[in-house]
Amino acid sequence: MTVDTGTDRQRARRPRGPRPTRGYRVFQAVNAIVLTVVVIVTLYPFVTIVARSLSDEAYIIAGKVNLVPRGFDLTSYKLVTSDPLFWTNYRNTVVYTVVATAIAIVLTTCYAYVLSKRDLRGRGALVGVAVFTMFFSGGLIPHYVLITSLGMKNTIWAVVVPNAINVFNLLVMKAFFESLPTELEEAAAVDGLDTYGILLRIVLPLSKAIIATMVLFYAVSFWNSWFTAFLYLDRQELFPVTVYLRNLIAGATGAGSAGGVADADAVQAAATLQSVTIVLTTLPILLVYPFVQRYFVSGVMLGAVKG
Repeated sequence: MTVDTGTDRQRARRPRGPRPTRGYRVFQAVNAIVLTVVVIVTLYPFVTIVARSLSDEAYIIAGKVNLVPRGFDLTSYKLVTSDPLFWTNYRNTVVYTVVATAIAIVLTTCYAYVLSKRDLRGRGALVGVAVFTMFFSGGLIPHYVLITSLGMKNTIWAVVVPNAINVFNLLVMKAFFESLPTELEEAAAVDGLDTYGILLRIVLPLSKAIIATMVLFYAVSFWNSWFTAFLYLDRQELFPVTVYLRNLIAGATGAGSAGGVADADAVQAAATLQSVTIVLTTLPILLVYPFVQRYFVSGVMLGAVKG
């Protein structure tokens, strides 16, 4: 007859496995310190911008605003949100981002799936064409002439088409498709599915993680892009909100170059409006990211292949 003691229960609850070495504990400590520093360096500018956007203009001009708002004031938010052009440009940004991301995901997925087939004739040439564009470009003037000659200037297509495929994202998705078990596609072909059926019903459901990642990469890229719109769009009502922000920054820079105390105050006031615009522009991406981030760590192929 055995007697169950508290010591036995404690031993049963102890996690089994080798104890971490001193080197591993040192690595964990250094890793935690480095990541903490990276987080602080990354968040510091954004927290400062948020504090400036919520502070009274007098404190900003006096240089007393750092990480904590001083003299809580929403006047700058009211000024920016009361501007009809801001909301027009904001709507344009949403439309451009959604349409451009959808087109980019479709084209990148189809191209990457084709390149993932090792027995495809001409596969090396297709990969070479894609990689070539990573290092060589036709130049700004030929791009402008091409977009203009195609009649896409001052249209949404001038913003969404030129950057529809990012080669780095293409190669990442290609590598992911190559890692999928070929037995799944062979079994689906035996069941009677054609190439499109295999892609839509087998490959894409198993690729939620990589597709979500590509959606985030493309959406952030298109949302933050301003130079393409600045180059190909001439009318203010067609600008995205990033060009609106760029014009604010250009106005503040022009006021500061003239010199004088009054101009310095104007620069600070313009900087406050810039901070408000940056916060309103960045907020949607910050709200969307948590819903996409969960796909980064999900087990994509868990249980996909048996036996």
